[in-house]
Amino acid sequence: MKPPTALEPNPSEPAVNLDAGPRASNRWWVWLLVFALIGFGCYKLYEYENGKKQALSAMTKDLAKPANISVAATAARRGDMPVYLHGLGTVTAFNTVTVKTRVDGQLISVNFKEGQDVRKDEVLAQIDPRPYQVALDQAKGNLDQAKGTLAKDRAALEDAQVNYVRDQQLYKEQIIAKQQLDTQLATADQVRGSIEADQAAIAAAQAAIDNAKLNLTYTKITAPLSGRIGLRLVDAGNMVHAADANGLAVITQLQPIAVLFSIPEEQLPPVLEKLRRNVGMRTDAYDSDDSKRLAEGKLLTVDNEIDTTTGTSRLKAVFPNNDYALFPNQFVNIRLWLDTKRGAIIVPAVAIQRGPTGTFVYMVKEDDTVGVRAVRVGLTVGNEVSIDEGVAPGDRVVVDGAEKLTDGMKVTLRQAAGNGGANRSQAE
Repeated sequence: MKPPTALEPNPSEPAVNLDAGPRASNRWWVWLLVFALIGFGCYKLYEYENGKKQALSAMTKDLAKPANISVAATAARRGDMPVYLHGLGTVTAFNTVTVKTRVDGQLISVNFKEGQDVRKDEVLAQIDPRPYQVALDQAKGNLDQAKGTLAKDRAALEDAQVNYVRDQQLYKEQIIAKQQLDTQLATADQVRGSIEADQAAIAAAQAAIDNAKLNLTYTKITAPLSGRIGLRLVDAGNMVHAADANGLAVITQLQPIAVLFSIPEEQLPPVLEKLRRNVGMRTDAYDSDDSKRLAEGKLLTVDNEIDTTTGTSRLKAVFPNNDYALFPNQFVNIRLWLDTKRGAIIVPAVAIQRGPTGTFVYMVKEDDTVGVRAVRVGLTVGNEVSIDEGVAPGDRVVVDGAEKLTDGMKVTLRQAAGNGGANRSQAE
């Protein structure tokens, strides 16, 4: 075997890679760059998450921090507060009349319109008057006949009296017998009886005339009072009778009008005392939701007994009702004036809050923060209440926005809707 030369590789020795050193050095820098990029990404991710936590924490602190709430406030004032008794009432017509006929006959005309306001003695309907005119004429004829008979009997009486006087003289002279004289006297007495019967017949005939005239008057059906007439119950052409139950129509008197209402029996003594002293007690009628006054009247009387089933007493008030605001069978809320409380501290009713400890208000302080103030409420009249304890005149109380408030919260005052500008300057 030929030995290898120095330039030829020995197959029995391992081959040496002359490029291994530079390639390993290039790979180390690649991995270093990769790890650097990964570290930078982790750092950025850490900064992002940390920023989110800080923003969320700041937002939470901002939400927890109390913000200024916009509220409306008004100042408590000193004034007179009327004392009312309240009751639920029913409007009733002062008088109600069912128009009926007083004679029988055919209805020939109806002179009213349904729902019309009528006056007393106004003709509402007409019944056929001819049968009653005939009865009147017949009664007049009977009267004339009775008068003629009376005149005839009076002439006969005069003749009988003259003959009786003559027969007395003849009897004294013994010319005629006693029997003839007695017969003449009986004749005169008989004529006197006939005259009395004639006078009775004349009186009966006169009564028949008066009755016929009255029936003839009744053929015109008139309004017995002034008021508003209802729906027509009978049409023209029908036969009507005095015994009919329904009548022709119903008239209700609306001016004045009455209201019946009830109050508890324990509230009755002061009312009776004022009535005994003839003190006029003003009575106001309000609509069903007790927000609008419909009419002003006065108390008329109190019922003579207390209802044992309800423990209430019924009262009656009268209203002029000039504008027809009240209508029969209408339900109204009644306020009966009893007294007036002078110098009361008054605030709007919406300012009163209620909690577990009782009634309170939110008071607006000089630094525009609110504080809770416990109060003792007195009278309530409409949208206002009187405060017996806890508020002084001029104190500003919150009337709108109180549901969002807590003690010590900062507020911004604004004008209350419909409260006449309850801002800070007005409150002061």
